[in-house]
Amino acid sequence: MRVLFIGDIVGAPGRHIVLQRLRGLVSRESIDLVIANGENSAAGFGITPHLAEELLEAGVEVLTGGNHSWDRKEIRDYLLNEPRLLRPANFPEGSPGGGLYMGKAQNGTPYAVLNLQGRTFMTPLDCPFRSAERELAKVPRDVRVIITDMHAEATSEKQAMGWFLDGKVSAVLGTHTHVPTADEQILPNGTAYITDVGMTGPHDSVIGMQKEGIVQRFLDGLPARFGVGEKDVRMNAVIIEIDPHTGRASSIERRVSREV
Repeated sequence: MRVLFIGDIVGAPGRHIVLQRLRGLVSRESIDLVIANGENSAAGFGITPHLAEELLEAGVEVLTGGNHSWDRKEIRDYLLNEPRLLRPANFPEGSPGGGLYMGKAQNGTPYAVLNLQGRTFMTPLDCPFRSAERELAKVPRDVRVIITDMHAEATSEKQAMGWFLDGKVSAVLGTHTHVPTADEQILPNGTAYITDVGMTGPHDSVIGMQKEGIVQRFLDGLPARFGVGEKDVRMNAVIIEIDPHTGRASSIERRVSREV
């Protein structure tokens, strides 16, 4: 079974390259399941119901979230009615939506997607490690393929989650920093791991946003509105090969598509 995971989609440039490239990539690479982090899809901050629908209709089967999940107030009711749009499972009890989705891939294989958020240098949510244990206990034993989006700032926290879940899930994939790392690997018990998949959006930028405003903010420390960059648009993703019978990953490869 081949799973495509697309890194943080940033603004209109990120959405457009997904719409342009996804179906061709799925066909060429014989992809069975597509997952993407969509929490920055709306001008870099949050996601709207319309944009979620656009990405789901384009072929993304599950959208994960993070610390920007709530930036658009209209998404709250949508989260209650669209289980394929996740927010981190370790948000407090009573938050709209959920952090675990279970479905069937294009090849008929049952799967689960788990969304978690780190706490180091981020909002102090519930413990993501204990939340992972709680959510995984809900997954039926016959669902062997489990993909985890660990949305976190600290590399150490992501790596710790990888080791914590090694052998319990098929993959632990880091998101949030928008900078891809070169540490993709298969951990000893069969879990694919990467610290950060990277972002899907304009790379002539500072993590997706126009350079000038960000640099000025560092210079003067004053509040400023940031706009999404426009140039050097890339889609950063990973492809994971997983045994559908055991849930163990056999390979993880980084893939970069550039807008022409």
